[in-house]
Amino acid sequence: VQLQASGGGLVEAGGSLRLSCAASGRTFSNYNMGWFRQAPGKEREFVAGISRSGGSAYFADSVKGRFTISRDNAKNTVYLQMNSLKSEDTAVYYCAAGGWQLSTNADDFGSWGQGTLVTVSS
Repeated sequence: VQLQASGGGLVEAGGSLRLSCAASGRTFSNYNMGWFRQAPGKEREFVAGISRSGGSAYFADSVKGRFTISRDNAKNTVYLQMNSLKSEDTAVYYCAAGGWQLSTNADDFGSWGQGTLVTVSS
């Protein structure tokens, strides 16, 4: 499956952004989906994941209560709504397509988008 992320940009602390990730090439609803991020000088980290049906969602502790993840299988798209953004949320955000089991491990996601940069100014 091919993934194309979009929606990043510059936002002030406390603001909101919505990232989108459009999928093509395979049956989107067969994949659990995830969002990861990588800040400058840091390793890639898990942000949020959602099951194939959209019935289950899970988040990193650092974003719980601020970020939500959703998907529209009819549009082959997964979204990451980011609210109450903080400077520490600044990173390149990647969407990824995973396998049959829900996971926070990047190694369990086989397809990745190109990343979209989110910059939060304080």
